[in-house]
Amino acid sequence: MPPISSHTVRSDDAQIVYRVLGEGPPVVLLHPFPANHEFWLPVADPLASRYRMILPDLRGHGGSDIGDGPATMEKHANDIAHVMDDADVGRAPLVGVSIGGYALFEFWRRYRGRAAALGLVNTKAAADSAEARSARLQTANDVLESGTENFFQNMIPRLLGKTTRETRPDLVDGALRMLRKMSPEDVAQVQRGMAERPDSIDTLKTINVRTLIVTGDEDILTGLNEADVMHCHISGSQLRVVPKAGHYSPWEQPEEVTKLVRQFLDSSL
Repeated sequence: MPPISSHTVRSDDAQIVYRVLGEGPPVVLLHPFPANHEFWLPVADPLASRYRMILPDLRGHGGSDIGDGPATMEKHANDIAHVMDDADVGRAPLVGVSIGGYALFEFWRRYRGRAAALGLVNTKAAADSAEARSARLQTANDVLESGTENFFQNMIPRLLGKTTRETRPDLVDGALRMLRKMSPEDVAQVQRGMAERPDSIDTLKTINVRTLIVTGDEDILTGLNEADVMHCHISGSQLRVVPKAGHYSPWEQPEEVTKLVRQFLDSSL
């Protein structure tokens, strides 16, 4: 693996940590909840021979502060802009998984001139239903009261596909290690921020840069139906399905996702 440098930037009320590896045109990779930058390392490592990979820890994840109050999409988008400023990146492709995709929709609304291309991976454009919003807020209360371990254990069957859970205990253990870096306060405020995120269906129609949409064939959280919605609304977008992968497809099938992302970046830059 090429050397990784660690950086910290102040973004409003939080210190945001990000890692950089490789040299070449910059690419920003945004991890899912409740992981951190380590999620992307199996993909970023082989891509770093050609690109400068920039891997932030979203606020409340990994080494980044949560700040005050819910971690809204507006805050995440501003954090990404501050990271790009600190890394001296004016414009770059950005790829986001799950909450990373939610943040990219807000980033597009606020900073679209800085997005050279978009990768929307295991994510969706629709806001939470009333039921889903209520469940997030209940989770926020539960983890503050009882801690995070039960929540993380219950999340694993939703985050990782059946194939991964049955055949790759190392990936299950690695995912749990990442998840456990979040405190109850971090989980609560990130969940509250996701609960109030705006609907982004109308935003899809405004996206006019090259866009790659990826889902896993075992993703029970977003899956092909949500990917199809984005594909239908984003003109010229590419849709790819990763076999034997759940909601964490880059973590579960890094070789396949690396191939997809490399092809996409090579044709975008």
